[in-house]
Amino acid sequence: MNGKGRRPRRLAALLPAGTGTAARAPFVLLIVVLLGSGLITLLVLNSALNQGSFELSKLEKKTDDLKDEQQALQQEVDGYSAPGALEKRARELGMVPGGSPAFLMPDGTVRGRPSVATGEEPTALSSSAKPPAGPTGAPSAPGAAAPAPTTPGR
Repeated sequence: MNGKGRRPRRLAALLPAGTGTAARAPFVLLIVVLLGSGLITLLVLNSALNQGSFELSKLEKKTDDLKDEQQALQQEVDGYSAPGALEKRARELGMVPGGSPAFLMPDGTVRGRPSVATGEEPTALSSSAKPPAGPTGAPSAPGAAAPAPTTPGR
């Protein structure tokens, strides 16, 4: 026997005798299971994202409603703190506008002339009238006391 007879036996010993279909079945089954589980995982993630999106839109609507309520409440507070509303509520409580204020200085002198508050209506400045000028020549704030003259030597 020459070398040609030995070669086919060696090759036959290296190759398996079967067709190999039995070894492919578990591999194909593994691939199908992996693809199926991947699709199910994507479906579950998509559902979770949609649920979060619905919750987000519900919370955004609630935030908008609360902002509207806050603005309405702020307008109500602004209405109560308007000067006209404050004056009306003060008059309902029996309060009257104060007279010109007097100030007690640290050295014991009195600046301004104290007066008794009366129930008379104060004279309101019209919109075209200018307030009286203060000591620096600039218009003084409405209701601000004019500085009283100081006595020399004190």
